[in-house]
Amino acid sequence: MQADLVFRGARVADGDRPPRLADVAVSGGRIAAVAERLPLDSCGELVEAGGLLLCPGFIDMHAHSALRVFADPLLTPKLAQGFTTEVICPDGLGPAPVRPSGRKERQRYLAALEGSGPEPWGWESVAGYLDAVEAARPAANIVASVPHSAVRDTVIGPAGRRAEPAELARMQQEVKAGLAAGARVLSFGLIYAPGLYADTTELQALAEAAAKCDTPLMPHVRNEAAGVLDAIDEFVQVAERADASLHISHLKLVGSPQLLENLLHLVNDAAQRIDLTFDQYPYGAGNTLLTALLPPWALAGGPVAIVRRLRERDDRRRMLRDMERGLPGWENLYRCCGPAGITITNASGARSSDVGKSLEQIADDRGVHPAVAVLDLLADTDLDVGMIDHYASEEVVRAIFTLPAAMVGSDGIFGTHPHPRLFGTAARVLGRLALREGLITVEEAVARLASRPADRLGLSDRGRIKSGQRADLVLLDPDRYIDTATYSDPCRTPPGVERVLVAGCTVYRDNKLTGRRPGTVTRMPRG
Repeated sequence: MQADLVFRGARVADGDRPPRLADVAVSGGRIAAVAERLPLDSCGELVEAGGLLLCPGFIDMHAHSALRVFADPLLTPKLAQGFTTEVICPDGLGPAPVRPSGRKERQRYLAALEGSGPEPWGWESVAGYLDAVEAARPAANIVASVPHSAVRDTVIGPAGRRAEPAELARMQQEVKAGLAAGARVLSFGLIYAPGLYADTTELQALAEAAAKCDTPLMPHVRNEAAGVLDAIDEFVQVAERADASLHISHLKLVGSPQLLENLLHLVNDAAQRIDLTFDQYPYGAGNTLLTALLPPWALAGGPVAIVRRLRERDDRRRMLRDMERGLPGWENLYRCCGPAGITITNASGARSSDVGKSLEQIADDRGVHPAVAVLDLLADTDLDVGMIDHYASEEVVRAIFTLPAAMVGSDGIFGTHPHPRLFGTAARVLGRLALREGLITVEEAVARLASRPADRLGLSDRGRIKSGQRADLVLLDPDRYIDTATYSDPCRTPPGVERVLVAGCTVYRDNKLTGRRPGTVTRMPRG
């Protein structure tokens, strides 16, 4: 046979069975053949892969790259660990759909999470946004979600109220339009404005629209702390009534370790009744907007209204009181993690010197209460601040990791001092927890990283190593591949990544990017 590239004698790990020795031939961007010994007439490049592990390209089920892709279409930290497909616009947050009059507000709100994107934004719909991403020519493949908060803001604006029946119908149409444009997930983020103002009736209406298109619901639930059981059960019931599949974003337990057994039981029990999966990043700390520390009422009306409240004495007093005492049903990250457990990952302008410091350190430096330090940071930067919040022990993280419905999402947020998950998630799952520690098998790790996500997203063209599949491939040295990124030194790519291919093109080799950008934007509608 003839081939563009052949991996000779690789340990092929596709997630469906234990690794096996085989040759893998690639032609025209596809896997042409897989066999124990392939007869070759001619070959553009022969890679002697003895002792190396060949995996399908990894799929990041939770990627905050929706605007970063315009500034860095190579998405370096992701390719360097083996992610070749990214699911963007999770947590109900994204740049489309968007009202023309709301573009600047949306851009401002997303800046600390996603970056600013191009100037100006040239889209309103999900279809227009995906056109812009395609024109940016990313190196990796992009799969979009329809983000609930963006849909709500487009129809209702930033108001903190229930949707009227006519507005629900318009939101359903926006969801259907986004799915028709090629998005493959409906995401929710019920700690972020304006999505947090949605009641269960609204969630149900949108779930029914998604179910008609065979599209999974992907929620960041309302509460991942003391109220986590009720928050997950809300979406389990929504999915059950709508006959929709459910994929829970970054399943975790913020504080409240006494709820661990109940959480594990709830997820396992629900998975017996509905089509339920989840993703997890294998760390006991999160990474999000510093605005997540504010009580829900303070987020109403959008960024301009939030900043105004931060500068008004009575509103500040009320925020400080609520942050210290809590509110019924509110996931109070400030109290759950404490000022010593919250570190600043990025801050704009004059406050950039606070990056890498804990809230406790910043408060000590400035001689103020830590909660006051939060409000001052947000006011001084016009909300452009990100944080890492340490919320769980390694024991809790690993207990959740053992659940059988798991996949992997990095939830990686780009920044000056990012969470190590941006650079290390895949290598921590496969390199550390599977290859080194044996907490799960190699085939289970690859299933979580590749084949299982492909099935969940309806991507029948990737996720396995077999003839006809896209040649999205990762060649690893199993003796060297491990996460090296840490909280103090987070921007470290894992060693042992010999080669990464996207559609048959080598995009990463010899510890550096090749500069090639063969990625595609998924456009085929589901259903």
